[in-house]
Amino acid sequence: MSRSQTTKPRTSPRARQPLAVWFEPAPVRQWMRRPVVTVEADALVPNAVAMMKAHQVRHLPVLDGGRLVGIVTDRDLRQLVFDPAIRARLDQTSYLLSALSVREVMTWGVVTVRPDTDMREAVRVMREQKLGALPVVSGGKLVGILTERDALKALEALLRTKVSRVQPLPASQMSAEAYDHGFLVPARDGSWSNEGPGN
Repeated sequence: MSRSQTTKPRTSPRARQPLAVWFEPAPVRQWMRRPVVTVEADALVPNAVAMMKAHQVRHLPVLDGGRLVGIVTDRDLRQLVFDPAIRARLDQTSYLLSALSVREVMTWGVVTVRPDTDMREAVRVMREQKLGALPVVSGGKLVGILTERDALKALEALLRTKVSRVQPLPASQMSAEAYDHGFLVPARDGSWSNEGPGN
């Protein structure tokens, strides 16, 4: 081989590997729960409590004639005794807590997702809206529910099976552009502002 000829530098298999291999979009249908435990809007609150205990769930989508109209959670039921309007009614001897219907305590205008919604989008909605569960709707019908526990199970499984290798970039390869950490980065003075109570 003459001196004028050059050969390409060899790179090791390790050097050719990507720094990180992230998972492809994962649809909600892979992680949602089904069948869904639901409650009718006209059901009494004690019945909803009994259903939560029997099925060990904290979120019950509320149906009215087969149509999803809201959701009731264990938090909604716990807060009943702290609601001034409810307390005023309870002070009347003729009114009992057991007479309250689900429609009187549920959350209306429930936020939903579709079965083909990407898990990352669903988790983002749950975080931004501070939701513990997302009913899954297809063709106007309730087909599943995605809870915080389901989201955590999905994250754990996807990170374990789909992320093959993650390592920081060498300083020589660092970009001058700001890196998107995916969350609020505190200022240089060290101060930190939380998004709100309960986060």
